[in-house]
Amino acid sequence: MPKVLITDALSARATEIFRSRGIEFDERIGLAKQDLAAAIGDYDGLAVRSATKVTAEILATPGKLRVIGRAGIGVDNIDVTTATKKGVVVMNAPFGNAITTAEHAIALMFAVARQIPAANQSTHAGKWEKTRFMGTELYGKCLGVIGCGNIGSIVADRALGLKMKVAAYDPYLSEERATQIGVEKVELDELFERADFITLHTPMTDATRGIVDRAAFAKMKQGVYIINCARGGLVVEDDLKTALESGRVAGVALDVFVEEPAKKNALFGLEQVVATPHLGASTTEAQEKVAVQIAEQMADYLLLGAVTNAVNMAAVSAEDAPKLRPYLTLARQLGNFVGQLASGGFAKISITYEGAVAGLNTRPLTAIALEGALSPLLETVNMVNAPAIAKERGIDVTEIKHDRAGNYATLIGVSAATADGEVSVSGTLFADEHPRIVEVNGITIEAELAANMLFVTNDDKPGFIGKLGTVLGDAGVNIATFHLGRRARGGEAIALVEVDEAIKATVLDRVRALPHVKEAKPLCCF
Repeated sequence: MPKVLITDALSARATEIFRSRGIEFDERIGLAKQDLAAAIGDYDGLAVRSATKVTAEILATPGKLRVIGRAGIGVDNIDVTTATKKGVVVMNAPFGNAITTAEHAIALMFAVARQIPAANQSTHAGKWEKTRFMGTELYGKCLGVIGCGNIGSIVADRALGLKMKVAAYDPYLSEERATQIGVEKVELDELFERADFITLHTPMTDATRGIVDRAAFAKMKQGVYIINCARGGLVVEDDLKTALESGRVAGVALDVFVEEPAKKNALFGLEQVVATPHLGASTTEAQEKVAVQIAEQMADYLLLGAVTNAVNMAAVSAEDAPKLRPYLTLARQLGNFVGQLASGGFAKISITYEGAVAGLNTRPLTAIALEGALSPLLETVNMVNAPAIAKERGIDVTEIKHDRAGNYATLIGVSAATADGEVSVSGTLFADEHPRIVEVNGITIEAELAANMLFVTNDDKPGFIGKLGTVLGDAGVNIATFHLGRRARGGEAIALVEVDEAIKATVLDRVRALPHVKEAKPLCCF
């Protein structure tokens, strides 16, 4: 039975879902780093919000951990790179808090435009400083949206309802989508030049870190307003302070900071700054939505193999998971077969899909084929980290699809180029669920792979099969199945023999010593 560790406070709906799906869970809120590192290996899943920091040290010995679920959109508190290397899926819940965060951005925009926090404090102090708090209207102003995804597009929609003009910068925003949501797609420099208000809704990446800096402020209008409900590191805080002091920026509203919790900050105390303690997702509705979403996603993965909203693995829907399951077995077996036959390091691995399988979601199949190919060399490889490992090792991975079926209604082929040549194997499903090898190195052969097998390449000569059987029989090796294929009469031939137990090195030496044997390798494919 899968077991999940919960280390941050989640809505009770999350535990209700785990319980109803038959998943055990422990709630250990605020677990110390050393205790989390010691405990994590005993669980299949880890559910967190933003407080728990899942660092490389925490993930050093992940044990049986398979998935980390972040109840929210940002995964800054999770070392995704290390999780990927360790073969752990990292999921987030990108939609549950989108409306709440967008509404907070709009609220902050009103607050900074009308100086509401300072006016509120002044009025509570018994002052009546009506002329001091002169604000600015939003009507007719240009709102520059940096990042027009889930949250940014909602902010844009609300701003359009306020009769603002909206210009959006997002490298992934198409012209068609921009037209659909009613915004003007612009380049970043143009946004800086035109916007009266700028709001940020982009994830933190190497490309976006410090995207609003001294150079950016220099391009902006005098008296611009900045709103940031995304990530603190998007704005260079020292440069922002300078821009505030010079008057280039009239006001700023921040829900996020470079260092959080932000107990001290150079921007604190400035009247032009409206600050909230990372409240973007802090509504009852949002917390329940993200908790439900991440609990459902983790349960689907642990019970069904479905992958939704993973930041480091291809998606597999709950509907696709049953369809893919036999193909996943086949793809891994084919990759593993190639990995064991290849005698040198991989330069290139190609996975070909023909017929019915070409119409399915093949990214997970490619990932697990890579896992199979790399597993003879690496102990900790799985379908999560296999693509990253292949990339690190400079292996060129290619996917080829042919919708039209050939000799088989559905077929997967895996080939690998090494310094010593190319190895290839193809397979299909019998009765839609039973994996079969149908071709090895261009030679037709039909075989079901098993835990203990012997692969032999030889010259097609009379008497060879008898001699091979005699060697195995004299050694007490029982043959379960025996499959043969040849390129042409008298030419290169192959034998794939399933045996009841692993073949000893001494027996393998005798097989290799037989006349006409070119190669003999033990295989373990299941």
